[in-house]
Amino acid sequence: MALTDQTAGAGTLQWYLRRLKKMSPAELAWRGADQARKFAWSALQEGGTGTGTGAGASPAATLAARVLGDAEARCRPLAGRAFKARLPQGALGALSPGEVGRLVAAADEVMAGRWHVLGVDRADMEAPDWFVDPLSGRRAPRHEYCFRVEHRNEEVTGNVKQVWEPSRMHHVTVLAAAYAVSGDARYAERAARHLRSWWEANPPLSGVHWTSGIELGIRLISWAWTRRLLEGWGPVTELFEHNETALRQIWWHQRYLATFRSRGSSANNHVVAEAAGQLVAALAFDWFPESARWADGAARLLESQLERNTFPSGVNREMAFDYHGLVAELGLVAGAEAELAGRPLSPATWDLLCRMTDVVAATVDERLAAPRYGDGDDGRGLVLHPGDNRWEVLLACGAGIFGALDWWPRAEEGAMASWLAAMAGRHHMAGRPARRPASFADAGLSVLRTGPGSGPEIWCRCDGGPQGFLSIAAHGHADALSVEVRHGGVEVLADPGTYCYHGEPRWRAYFRSTRAHNTVELAGQDQASSGGPFMWARTAKTSVRRAPGAGLPPGSEQVWSAEHDGYEVLSPPARHRRTVTLRPAERELELLDEVVVEGSVDFALHLHFGPAVTVGLGDGRAELSWQGPGGRSWGATVELPAGCHWQLARGETEPVLGWYSRGFGHKEPASTLVGRGTANGGRG
Repeated sequence: MALTDQTAGAGTLQWYLRRLKKMSPAELAWRGADQARKFAWSALQEGGTGTGTGAGASPAATLAARVLGDAEARCRPLAGRAFKARLPQGALGALSPGEVGRLVAAADEVMAGRWHVLGVDRADMEAPDWFVDPLSGRRAPRHEYCFRVEHRNEEVTGNVKQVWEPSRMHHVTVLAAAYAVSGDARYAERAARHLRSWWEANPPLSGVHWTSGIELGIRLISWAWTRRLLEGWGPVTELFEHNETALRQIWWHQRYLATFRSRGSSANNHVVAEAAGQLVAALAFDWFPESARWADGAARLLESQLERNTFPSGVNREMAFDYHGLVAELGLVAGAEAELAGRPLSPATWDLLCRMTDVVAATVDERLAAPRYGDGDDGRGLVLHPGDNRWEVLLACGAGIFGALDWWPRAEEGAMASWLAAMAGRHHMAGRPARRPASFADAGLSVLRTGPGSGPEIWCRCDGGPQGFLSIAAHGHADALSVEVRHGGVEVLADPGTYCYHGEPRWRAYFRSTRAHNTVELAGQDQASSGGPFMWARTAKTSVRRAPGAGLPPGSEQVWSAEHDGYEVLSPPARHRRTVTLRPAERELELLDEVVVEGSVDFALHLHFGPAVTVGLGDGRAELSWQGPGGRSWGATVELPAGCHWQLARGETEPVLGWYSRGFGHKEPASTLVGRGTANGGRG
């Protein structure tokens, strides 16, 4: 059994050549111009190792100083600036005492220096080191010109996601929210201290935190909300409106985003975050001559990219449901900001955002957990309470802004949903589904489930969609025809998750491979060919043959069937077909796999169980047991097909097999059942 080689990671010559092949001529031309702009911008770096202007400076250095002086002049804000983007009257007082207590408790954790960052419990957040990777101890570059920092190289930056995440400032918005509801100045003072620390340590264009536009966009959202929630704290204007360092940071962040956009094969969730961040900042901090122009451009970009990144059904096109959540959240935050400013987004965009929240309502299980497929890095657009279930937050936002349909699951309203709804107002959208959809044909996403009143919900997500978005399908996995199965919200057959992006190429390769998913692997190969850790050189194409419709009578049998062509490159060519049947009355789920081949091919059927499931392998069957909510014990029997040799794996490393990642940066052993055999002629 072999994994497609992914050791030619981002930044190697092989990777660049593969990446170039995925670009259109227009994208190649744009990227060339973009590199020229980045080279020219080195003259504008502050606080770094760039150009000197002292005695004996070169003509190039003198020119750089002149360009920098021009930028200084343009950075001056308008006179009479004031912060007008306040929460609507009464919004703070609308929170329940319980919600106020939750916000304060979360902020107390930050005050004590504790913050969970992508699988790592940080205890140093009282005065954070903005450049340290807590996993390796390596410190990312601080003074180097940002576009010379190799942020994909772990030898240079450490785990860059661990470095970047605290600088998204989500912990600062938590502090600001606690101040807003409690009036306790300690939270405001700590938030101000962290902002000043970051601004001083990260002058424009210097270091790792200026290397990626998505980071700047999300940071701007956090700053706007921090200013909003610190309204009423006496020194807040000295922290923002009358603080030259703050003004320079806010202006430079927006100038950067207005100049450097994610485009072409990279125009995924990154460009949505960039546009949302710029729109929020240009409206909330409308203090600069460029503010109106920046807001108009960001609104146009956001609306076009939300549409481009979303199927007509409302499902995100990246085929990574975690990013469905991020993009929907960014859109709702930006849309609420635009409404508050009196410059609303179009009705078509609000309709799209409504469809995205309807998708969440249609696909979550009975414990409000969403499908797990494709990449996920736990990214958030706005955080007011770090322990929130993001899917419940989105449902509550959707209920407050669009209204919950009769079939929607109930979600508790928290601070974020309450405040966004107060800013956005109610949007009544026509044409919403009268019954809970079971399938989204354009995305190849189907959910089979038992109805209420028949015991704990049996929930099964079936994958019949494209592998990913744009030419590189960056965040998709080689998981065609895979399934997830849950019982009462407990993962029985589980999608393994993501674990890591940069570094650890062997683990990155495993978690996005075919063998890591509940599907069939042929000839020991992935269904698709990798071109690097965020690129697929060849993808599998899937066709759904049958999918369940909405509104089936209670207890009705539900059937899903699909096939993919990922193994037609083999010799002899082969196709994998799968039919999934849920029989609610019998509480039975059947998976029927067919390998269509003229000749013979070795196969391996992988069944990955959730970490709560104990597996015992017997004669022709596997016995499963787990504890559900409330500690009640449950079990199931898996009838195993004959003609296969079955083995149980758990936490193996040679080769990697039997692992589960509950969140980015976290992995743990879990049981995997593997059935191996040979398909001979016709259908096997």
